[in-house]
Amino acid sequence: MKKLPDTEFEVMKVVWANEPPITTSVIMEQLGKEKAWKAQTVITLMVRLVQRGFVRTEKNGKERTYFPIIGREDYLKFESGDFMDRFHGNSFRSLVAMLYNDKKIDDHDLDDLMLWLKEKRD
Repeated sequence: MKKLPDTEFEVMKVVWANEPPITTSVIMEQLGKEKAWKAQTVITLMVRLVQRGFVRTEKNGKERTYFPIIGREDYLKFESGDFMDRFHGNSFRSLVAMLYNDKKIDDHDLDDLMLWLKEKRD
């Protein structure tokens, strides 16, 4: 699996949020107008996602339908693992220290994290 460019990830979030199959018109409805993308842009992004193995496509009449191959959770695990490796040397402590020191995590969140860690350990 490879990291998706931001635009393709935005499209995949729409694909994952909908019951398969999904069409380019549904993607345009939910994302294209917000991003000011033309239909051809969405079609190009879908072709790339097919080539990368994230979705498969079927032709139904004049319209193509798309089905996710890679699930949201699987992709997020991949991205999280890559992030931890590249930026924190797979050190959970490094990640939490950075978040705490930069005030991105407060004491309440830290208490929740400690409780979660205790539950995982037990």
